[in-house]
Amino acid sequence: MKLAITSQGEGLASSVDPRFGRAKVFVLVEPETGTVKTVDNAVNLNAMQGAGIQAAKQIVELGAKALITGHVGPKAFATLQAGGVTIYPVDSGTVAEVLEQFKAGTLKAATGADVEGHW
Repeated sequence: MKLAITSQGEGLASSVDPRFGRAKVFVLVEPETGTVKTVDNAVNLNAMQGAGIQAAKQIVELGAKALITGHVGPKAFATLQAGGVTIYPVDSGTVAEVLEQFKAGTLKAATGADVEGHW
């Protein structure tokens, strides 16, 4: 299963980005194989509006089935859910740390958006 993690930089040592739609990059991980790929989010990072929805569409198109991030607004949450992506909110940590928490099963799936739109 492909997993997306919002990140402030490339690689596993980077900090998780607390913003979903305006995250600097998405780190895509396939836990079964250990494959790691970084996808730039500059288009959405600098968008005037709709960054969350566009980022959500991108995550679905990339084939991720799970997302670890800080905060997700209501429209992005709905788009991700419609695309079959489970959202796991985290407060902080590195990509590697939250990946290990995911593998250990200690992260809890979100049941709804945790910020208003245009956060």
